[in-house]
Amino acid sequence: MRLLTWNGKCNCCGERVRLAREKAGLSQEKLAAIIQLNGHGLTQKAISRIETGERIVPDFEIPLLATALNVDPLWLLGITECNRE
Repeated sequence: MRLLTWNGKCNCCGERVRLAREKAGLSQEKLAAIIQLNGHGLTQKAISRIETGERIVPDFEIPLLATALNVDPLWLLGITECNRE
């Protein structure tokens, strides 16, 4: 199987995940813990790899990340410029 990349990265939301996480004052470990409490086993290492673009983000993880970060899923994907405040 060939892994397709976008601008050399495996996802298009990593930079916005980092921006939203930092704006919320969360560490990668704290973000992972919030997501784990919502029933998904995302680790700090996975968050790090998402932010650096080394990890693919499946479609079902976008709403989990958006909810944990209190942002619009479309903003995470770069479709809209508006973010929840």
